[in-house]
Amino acid sequence: MALAESWHIRSRGRECAASQRPFVAGETIVTALFPDPESSGYLRRDYCLEAWNDLPPEAAAPFSHWRTIHTAQVGDKSQHPEREQPEEILRRMVEEDQDHTENTRYILAVMLERKRILRETDTQRTPTGILRIYENRKTGEVYIVKDPDIPLDQVDALQQEVLLLLESNERPKASEEPDLSDPSDPSDPSDLTPDPPASS
Repeated sequence: MALAESWHIRSRGRECAASQRPFVAGETIVTALFPDPESSGYLRRDYCLEAWNDLPPEAAAPFSHWRTIHTAQVGDKSQHPEREQPEEILRRMVEEDQDHTENTRYILAVMLERKRILRETDTQRTPTGILRIYENRKTGEVYIVKDPDIPLDQVDALQQEVLLLLESNERPKASEEPDLSDPSDPSDPSDLTPDPPASS
C-alpha cells in the first residue's frame, strides 16, 4: 500500500475562509495548507490579505502558505478530449498514490512547471524526504509531490518513459517501470522535456 507522500488538493475557494467575503478576480489572496486531523492529507484554506494578517497569534500554524492571484473559474477546454493531457495524468496518479508512479509524478510536475502550467510555490523538508508544492496558475489546483531525488544520470531514461506514456495514453505498471540502472540514450526530446532537476 502506498504511503501518503503525495496529494491532490482541489481548486482555490471562491470566498475568504475567515470572513466569507467573496474574492474578486485579480485580488491577491493567501493560500494555506493545514494538516488534516482526520486523515494523512491536508486541508486548504484561502484568505483575503486583511483576514490573513488579522489571524490571532495562537491560530494553528500552516504546513505551507503562499500568496497567489484569484482568477475566475473557467471550464475545461481540452483540445484533445480523447487523450489524457499531462496534468490529467498527474492528477490521476496523485489521487491513486501508487508507489511505482512516484518518479513519473515528479517528472510530470517538472514538465508542467517548465510549460508554465504549474508553478512551484513551496518546498518542505519532512523526515521521509522533500515535498514540493505545485499550483496550477489558472485554476489554483494544488499538487503535493515527493521529490524522489532522481540521480541526474538516470533522468533521461525516465523522461523517455514519461514521453511514451503521454503518446500511448496508457497507465504505467510496476513491472513496466524503466530500468534506471542502465538508462538508454534517448533521441532529442520534445518541448515537454524538463530541464534536469536542480540538486538540493
